[in-house]
Amino acid sequence: MDRQTRTLVVVGLAVLLAGAASYGVYLAIQSRPVVEVAIAERYAVVATQTVPVGVLLTPEMLRVVAWPADAPVAGGFEKVEDAVGRGVTVGMVVNEPVTESKLAPRESGGGLPPTITPGMRAISVKVNDVISVAGFTAPGHHVDVIVTIRTSQDTITRTVLSNVQVLAAGADIDVDKARTGERVPATVVTLLLTPPDAEKLTLAAGQGQIMLALRNPLDTDKTETSGVRVGTLLAGLGPEPTTVRRGGQTRVVTPPPPPPPPQKTVTNIRGTTQTQQIIKKDQESIQK
Repeated sequence: MDRQTRTLVVVGLAVLLAGAASYGVYLAIQSRPVVEVAIAERYAVVATQTVPVGVLLTPEMLRVVAWPADAPVAGGFEKVEDAVGRGVTVGMVVNEPVTESKLAPRESGGGLPPTITPGMRAISVKVNDVISVAGFTAPGHHVDVIVTIRTSQDTITRTVLSNVQVLAAGADIDVDKARTGERVPATVVTLLLTPPDAEKLTLAAGQGQIMLALRNPLDTDKTETSGVRVGTLLAGLGPEPTTVRRGGQTRVVTPPPPPPPPQKTVTNIRGTTQTQQIIKKDQESIQK
């Protein structure tokens, strides 16, 4: 076989192999299932920026984007004007769809009032860094309210409200600070309470000193305690007070303290004279 014939054979084989490979690729493509791409047939209103709680929505905060028809946003909006002017009750991030559940009713305004759940009340109490757990009591946290009341007869401390939600720390209602653990110094903390609990808190703040006990967000069990009194706190350290009723009046009588332990003395004899000397603690330690 001469050189020209060998060249023709090689070229022919190459053409056959290329044709077979192309046919195989064609068959593989034909066997693939048809992929249907969803075409945006609807629209949704989304946020153009981070929107905190309490803000009234403006047109600059919103925009309309195409949205797949087979996955509509539940409670969403398709027109910007339908959401403009309404207060935000749940914070939103950039490109997050705006829904009815995140907005306050129209004409209810912005700020704190729209965040108050129907049937609940917002009540503020004066705090400092100690009462507000070093300023780490932020909006969205849950706390227990502890009150200490002093009377002429005794002092008692007890948890009066359990698992109470914090709505605001000062004038700040941004719940994002609660997620980041950022410290929120404030002189006033606003709590979300039922009307009866609001009355309890008002009475507790007027009659004694309140403290806020910060809770773990996953701990939702109700705090059940019987409180603690001074007598219980100092149990075993001295005689218990007794109740005496005289002339139709009841009063608490505290027994006198126990006598002090006898002092150690040493007797000095000098001839016919005897003297006693009290041994002090420092002298006793030296003798030992």
